[in-house]
Amino acid sequence: MRRNGSDTGHLVVAGAELRAADGVILASLVAFSLLAVGGRAQVPGWSLLVGRNLAVFAGVLVSAAVVPRVRPPALAFLLRTATVTLSYAYLFSAVASLQLIVQGRFRDDLVLALEARLFAVQPTLWLERFVTPALTEWMMFCYVVYVPLYPIVCAILWARRGRAAAEDAFFTLGLANVLCDVGFVLFPVAGPLYWMPERFRVPLHGWVFTWAGELIRTRAHFAGGSLPSPHAAAATVMWVMAWRYHRPTFWVLSPVILSLYVSTVYGRYHYVTDAVLGIATAGLALSLAPALQRSWDRLAGGGRSGSQPNPARMG
Repeated sequence: MRRNGSDTGHLVVAGAELRAADGVILASLVAFSLLAVGGRAQVPGWSLLVGRNLAVFAGVLVSAAVVPRVRPPALAFLLRTATVTLSYAYLFSAVASLQLIVQGRFRDDLVLALEARLFAVQPTLWLERFVTPALTEWMMFCYVVYVPLYPIVCAILWARRGRAAAEDAFFTLGLANVLCDVGFVLFPVAGPLYWMPERFRVPLHGWVFTWAGELIRTRAHFAGGSLPSPHAAAATVMWVMAWRYHRPTFWVLSPVILSLYVSTVYGRYHYVTDAVLGIATAGLALSLAPALQRSWDRLAGGGRSGSQPNPARMG
């Protein structure tokens, strides 16, 4: 390993330029692997999970070695964004089999009891009275658009404020995602449609985005991965990053992000508690990110004086 002083903010390891977001990904892969080995009696297919983690670990290193050598900026951005976003998606799936190591079972009962005391009704059920195809389609659009928002928002930051702004978003998104993953293990919650599917009486009918939302539910989701809500957490981080670096994007996103919070409950993906704690998790990630980034930069051999964008100068 050698420290790099000419381009602050990254470590050079065997030719791979590792930035703070890579550090989050690699550390999480190691932690998840150790957790799988330590709790192997409770983790089905633990050896396969560790093997996949190692493969992703190697893939991140290869990408970090290749991207700096890519000359077309657009291609470099695409490769970097693909590496980060796919790694975060993988971490979400990797934690699925680790959720019950601590608690041993899902704790939706406690969430439902809390919300019954707070609201006197279950919000996910109460919202059924407002279900219409048009509203469902809008809510599902806001829920689904979260997926392309990752590259879109980061592309805007990269184009308008430079790579440092995009890396700031990548890193903070990683912190928020990993904090959510930790929450899944410490307090596993199955989610409304896994815990109480029989209580829903009104089907969610819509069109294209409703179909896409249900496809995500059936193909990408699993029991758990609910508290805190990764949707609410990551959407909040992207919204704040837009405010920090490109105010027009912030205002365009505002109705979508606000609706997205509601869509997680309306679409029966999450309880209200999940969404609220997802927003709080984003706040925690945003508060921790600057100090952690400075620590990474010191490890890398310098500050960020040459690469830190100035949030006061909006694009």
